[in-house]
Amino acid sequence: MSYDAVTSITFDPYIPLTALLVLLGFSVLFLFLAWRSGLKGLSIRAALFTLVTILLLNPTLQEERRAPLTDVALVVIDETDSQKIGNRLQQTRQAANDLALKLRSERNLEVQEITVRSPIVGDHNDDAGSLLFSAWQDALKNLDKNRLAATFMITDGQIHDIPKTDDPILAGSGPLHFNLTGNKDGTDRVLELISPPSFAIVDQPFTLRFKVTENPAVNDKTPAIIVSAELDGEIVRQMAVEADRVFELDMLLPHAGPNHIVLRVNEREGEISTLNNLAVAKINAVRDRLKVLLVSGEPHMGERGWRNILKSDPSVDLVHFTILRPPEKQDGTPLNELSLIPFPIMELFERKLDEFDLVVFDRYRKRGVLTNRYLENIVEYVNGGGALLEAAGPSFASPLSLYRTPLASLLPGAPTGAIIETKFSPALSTLGERHPVTGDLKPQNQNKKWGSWFRLIDVNTTGGTTLMTGADNKPLLVLNRFGKGRVAQLTSDHAWLWGRGYEGGGPQAELFRRIAHWLMKEPDLEEEKLTARREGATLTINRQSMSKDQKHISITYPDGSEETVELSDFNKGTATARAPLKGVGLYQVNSGNLQTLVAIGNLNPLEIRNVLSTDKKVTPVAEISGGGVIWQADASLPDLREVSENGPFSGRGWWGLRRNETYEVSGYNSTDLLPLWLAMLLLGFWLIFMWWRESK
Repeated sequence: MSYDAVTSITFDPYIPLTALLVLLGFSVLFLFLAWRSGLKGLSIRAALFTLVTILLLNPTLQEERRAPLTDVALVVIDETDSQKIGNRLQQTRQAANDLALKLRSERNLEVQEITVRSPIVGDHNDDAGSLLFSAWQDALKNLDKNRLAATFMITDGQIHDIPKTDDPILAGSGPLHFNLTGNKDGTDRVLELISPPSFAIVDQPFTLRFKVTENPAVNDKTPAIIVSAELDGEIVRQMAVEADRVFELDMLLPHAGPNHIVLRVNEREGEISTLNNLAVAKINAVRDRLKVLLVSGEPHMGERGWRNILKSDPSVDLVHFTILRPPEKQDGTPLNELSLIPFPIMELFERKLDEFDLVVFDRYRKRGVLTNRYLENIVEYVNGGGALLEAAGPSFASPLSLYRTPLASLLPGAPTGAIIETKFSPALSTLGERHPVTGDLKPQNQNKKWGSWFRLIDVNTTGGTTLMTGADNKPLLVLNRFGKGRVAQLTSDHAWLWGRGYEGGGPQAELFRRIAHWLMKEPDLEEEKLTARREGATLTINRQSMSKDQKHISITYPDGSEETVELSDFNKGTATARAPLKGVGLYQVNSGNLQTLVAIGNLNPLEIRNVLSTDKKVTPVAEISGGGVIWQADASLPDLREVSENGPFSGRGWWGLRRNETYEVSGYNSTDLLPLWLAMLLLGFWLIFMWWRESK
């Protein structure tokens, strides 16, 4: 580093400057009065006053050693998600390389590059868009603005934190030059959701509002705009819409939990990107109170257990009937001792059957209360999507069995006629250890067994999945699908022993709760299930399956790229896969016929809502700073020139670098021009001279 020596004269007064000015004022006044009165020796007195003034000012010769500082050029490179469209990223890197070569050839110029990428997934500002000026301002905090020669931004113009032209940050920051990537004549179609709801009621209608924007505007020859709505990977609605108008779409959510509704608009010819042709609404569906119909065929020890379990769930609205007296019973009981409320058979099993989410038959036997007509209604109810739980008692093995009614078509266990009355401990089957209803229900005692039961109705399974077994490995709990609905069958009426804690008891309440929720299609209890969630910077995928054949998971990232990852070995029905996250947006995960969606960050990020390259946002800032704007595709990089601080900073075919000529002082020497001893000697000599002159 070279140094320059600069010499200057400075003053370090012996007395305050104010006092010195007052003294000088009195001296001038005295000389003026002496001149008006014609006093002789005026010039000698003026010289004395001048000498005294110079003495008091204490002139000093100061020599500084100055080290010149290089100017700094900031290069801000936009590599956010919108820059990955088409060949913009290639244009960006080519422009950055060309600019770097030109800047490095300049003398006394330091180059600092800042690369701006989309926010990290899960950050609080993951929907803030392209924040180039925030990155620029952060760089300025560690840089003397007086050294800034110019700022170069390589971007598509879609910047979301551009300051206003009167913002103080732009003052004194030198020229801002913009090199724009992409095509200024692009075409794009944008689908936008307008304030989607965050939750809805299962099977209750709600409304989605959306709008399609055309850039540039469409004409009469443009093909129709078709918007489709997908739920759980299936198209449920399609409608033709017009551009720049808000439309409403009524939807129903079929199950509780998170639901992703994907809206897609058909592609426009010549579009630069289809990323914003998709919008996603994440809606959490909650069930209204579940309506359960419990019909007990006769009073027994386990009846209250069923009632208490269902009543303890605040989300369940229970209707319970116990048939104490069948119509055929004629024993002379006085009418005033009979119930005044008849069993509303027609009301429950014909008119309002579809209003129930679950029907439970507890030790019910064929008798004259429910005719085949009503039981056929139950078959149709289940086939259409309803749920039935049959808790068998001894009558299930008799001629009065429900299996000898129309319900036989949907019950998975056919009675053999045998009733096994022996002590046994319920256990999980091989499939039961993998099923989400029973897989993690394990005995907590040292014997690793649940409390014993003493009765089992022997059945032969004709379908479904046996999750629990009893005596002699006979089926105890069987789940089955029938049409669009579901059926569960429990072949013992001794579950109440668990609730009483016999021999340590067992998970009666939790088991019954899970059975009921599986019957009502609770997503967490599905046998074949695919879920995904974010863990830090990783996408963790869980695959629940009753088989071990699933090995691969397909992932579609928000940018449209795809990847296949391997599942771990299945442990009790669950396998895991992991993949790194690649930006904010919607991830689609597929395994066989299953698909799940997971939203990382904002579902409709600002970064892809408008992806057309534009100069409209940056031109005002460039003009106020004196910088220039070019399109990478249309023009070569301008020449660079050093210009004075007052500009101009751009012209035809060239961009300016502000010449700042800043420096730092590395040292200095100071020498008094009029030492005190010399000043006193001169003052004494001059006083003697004045005395000698006045004496003549």
